[in-house]
Amino acid sequence: MVEGLRFQTDRYTVRVMKLVLHTYGDPVLRTPAQTIEAVTPDIRSLAEEMIRTMHAESGIGLAAQQVGRTDAICVVDLPAAMDQDEDDTPLNPDCDMPMVLLNPVVEPDGDEEWTREEGCLSFPEINGKISRAWAIRLRYMTLDGALVDREVQGMLARVIQHEVDHLNGVLFIDRMSHVKKIALKGRLKRLRQETLDHLEATA
Repeated sequence: MVEGLRFQTDRYTVRVMKLVLHTYGDPVLRTPAQTIEAVTPDIRSLAEEMIRTMHAESGIGLAAQQVGRTDAICVVDLPAAMDQDEDDTPLNPDCDMPMVLLNPVVEPDGDEEWTREEGCLSFPEINGKISRAWAIRLRYMTLDGALVDREVQGMLARVIQHEVDHLNGVLFIDRMSHVKKIALKGRLKRLRQETLDHLEATA
């Protein structure tokens, strides 16, 4: 079980040792992250393992709770082809990939919102349309301890909002329409029970 934010890409799966993914029903997914006070060897190792896991699962984002940790860290690696406008111009040329975000905070940068289908590796084969801000103000700490304040837009802003939601204990199903939640009720119930059964069996 490994997790991230899944969109269709051409990236192949890399066979590496990876962290364990926690799926819907696991209480850790609802646990708010704890602020990272210092960049320790453990945090650096966690970031490296999260990036490795994200790539192994063909994900483009991963948050700590999704691998059973409650540190305020998420990683993002958005393919260049997904970070362009209609003229193939990069939307966020100053954002080098992969990104490691410690203690990230986001807020909408303007009123524009857009809706797109999202999925989540913590919710296998479940997706739904989610409305999010097109542009955000992002503040975070890097692995070098630097504080960054920047504007981000487009798909990268969407992925970051999805992962920061995870750090706050918010899941993408929370942002789905009431009608969509009703349609998914049976599948979510089964996934939750499968997760609880697994947790009990491995306790």
